[in-house]
Amino acid sequence: MINNFQEFQKLGQTNVDTAVKLLGDWSKGWQAIAAEFNDYSKRAFEDGTATFEKLLSAKSVEQAFEIQSSYAKRAYEDYVHQLNKVGALYSDLAKDAYKPVEKAFQNVGR
Repeated sequence: MINNFQEFQKLGQTNVDTAVKLLGDWSKGWQAIAAEFNDYSKRAFEDGTATFEKLLSAKSVEQAFEIQSSYAKRAYEDYVHQLNKVGALYSDLAKDAYKPVEKAFQNVGR
């Protein structure tokens, strides 16, 4: 009976350790995603502000159109790049968060 209690206690400790690791991995992943969004927002704001200043100094409608077109192209390319980067972070977050759960299920089968 004491042996069963010790095994039950060991299983409980393993589950707590798994949960703590899972929450730590999730926290790190979400922090990385938040930092990426923060950096992207800052870059987008700075680029938009610089473009607006260029537009104010445009000498002709054609030049203003060229400035705006260039900005739209940069903004779109940066947005797509950011989506790919954040998508990879979400994927990594899911993989890392699943590892402790997978390990726990493997240990249960033993």
